[in-house]
Amino acid sequence: MSSVVPVRRATVVGAGTIGLAWTTLFLAHGLHVTVNTRRADAEQAVREGVELFAATLPEGPADPEQLLRWLTIEPDVAKAVAEADVVQENVREELAYKQELFALIERSAPAHTLLLSSSSSLGADDIGATLGDPSTLLVGHPFNPAHLVPLVEVIPGARTAPETVARAEDFYRSLGKTPVVLRAPVTGTVANRLQSALLREAVHLVLEEIVTVDELDAAVTGSLGLRWATVGPFEAFHLGGGPGGLRRMLAAVGPKIAKEWEHLGKPQLDDAAVELLVRQAEKAFGTDSYPRRAAERDARQIAVLGALRDLAARHREEGAP
Repeated sequence: MSSVVPVRRATVVGAGTIGLAWTTLFLAHGLHVTVNTRRADAEQAVREGVELFAATLPEGPADPEQLLRWLTIEPDVAKAVAEADVVQENVREELAYKQELFALIERSAPAHTLLLSSSSSLGADDIGATLGDPSTLLVGHPFNPAHLVPLVEVIPGARTAPETVARAEDFYRSLGKTPVVLRAPVTGTVANRLQSALLREAVHLVLEEIVTVDELDAAVTGSLGLRWATVGPFEAFHLGGGPGGLRRMLAAVGPKIAKEWEHLGKPQLDDAAVELLVRQAEKAFGTDSYPRRAAERDARQIAVLGALRDLAARHREEGAP
């Protein structure tokens, strides 16, 4: 395996929402992309996916017809990966299926191929348990929508080679992503665990009839969402402590924060709770026109990312630290 092999050809295994988002992003960055799927509607699904996501790429919309010129659909896994420099897998979260799939990929792909899984719940060691050389495999988990949100959690296994981790970081950075390498395996992923913790309390507050789902969302987007788009939780508290930083903040309110944790809810998602949440969500957000609503979400995220990029560029021009 060579760390200097350039990535020119990518194979995306799976043509669901995540796979199609990766496909569009790879195409937009000049890669020849092969999509491996056995969907009966493969050509239509891939075309519609690229058309949808091409309009909301982070660096601006792209002509889907131009992107599709560099795309191939291949239902045979072995043929699909035969010339791949990188494989990004996005199939169902079923361990035995992924193990069988990657064993076939290993036999069929070039030795230098970077093997990446988008898995959100399975680790690299388990997925690669049947591989002859699991050193080239790791989890590269995106955050939805995968073509737009910068984060990719890079999660190596115990047998993943350091060179593989470095190559994965370089590859994702070349796509404009922000890779974060996890130092140890964890159930779920960092971002999903944080999301789950917030969602748990959000569900509790709605079930307790303190707020409705749309009011809860307004509370988040009007406060924490805005804050976290610019600084994370720790930096926010570090700044909240003034010149004394996080040390001063925790000394002042640490015990109070710890006490508040005792009052966080532990809601149960039983049938009645699900029905209440879904009924409110459907009333607040509607049930039709997923493409329109997704495009509106992406447009807002693009506006935020664009403003942050412009600000960073101005700071560089001004020589700001």
